[in-house]
Amino acid sequence: MQWSALFKKEMLENWRNKKWLWFPLVMILIAIMDPISNYYLPQIIKSVGGLPEGAVLELPEFTPVEAIMMSLGQLSSLGVLIIVLISMGSIASEKKSGVIELILVKPVSYANYITAKWASLFVLIWTALFLSLVCSWYYINILFGSFSLLQLIQVTFFYGIWLTLVITISIFYNSLFHTPGLVAFLSAGTVIAMSVLTKVFHHVLTWSPNKISEYIHTMLLTGEIPSELIATSSVTAGCIGLLLFLSIIIIQKKELGSR
Repeated sequence: MQWSALFKKEMLENWRNKKWLWFPLVMILIAIMDPISNYYLPQIIKSVGGLPEGAVLELPEFTPVEAIMMSLGQLSSLGVLIIVLISMGSIASEKKSGVIELILVKPVSYANYITAKWASLFVLIWTALFLSLVCSWYYINILFGSFSLLQLIQVTFFYGIWLTLVITISIFYNSLFHTPGLVAFLSAGTVIAMSVLTKVFHHVLTWSPNKISEYIHTMLLTGEIPSELIATSSVTAGCIGLLLFLSIIIIQKKELGSR
């Protein structure tokens, strides 16, 4: 009952902040931006004056798989950045304002407090991800060819695990610091550092969470879920659990130490 009350409070707060309105809309725009703009690029160039005389523009014919990967590419950059920004003050703002002391002075479980925050972001982000990919799927089927509903569900599930790790990283830094800007900087920096390390040591870090998109691409091309994708998703889920556990321990020690 305590966890449910905290979760409902967070969901209501997200609604009052209009995150349930603008965040899915922004994610939808990000997801459909590349597929649509690439399809209509010749018309766009023609409408703004065309190419210089003698110049020839040859564009490849994109497949549905390439089109959905365009959407994931944008979500991996702009989408991740927005997720970091909407989650950077989840706990840090309450620590800075002193609200957290009013909440935890009551017999409130630290685990309930952290996991309710995390779960509210989880529901928000998975809903926005699903809606954005459904819209992308709709345009891909119209413009590029058939992309099955099963493929869409698979992409949403596995890519959602990656975005869940992003919000968990943000929650972890929220538990450490009370400045939202610092939380956003460190969260984004961690994601970038992970990406760089994965590219440099790709032959070693074969199960790095940053390789989920790459293995999703393989899954869509082969029609089968590769073992590497399952292993990488499992490692990512393990990282999520570990970061959540550490967040609870950190917030507990900090709050008990401040009393």
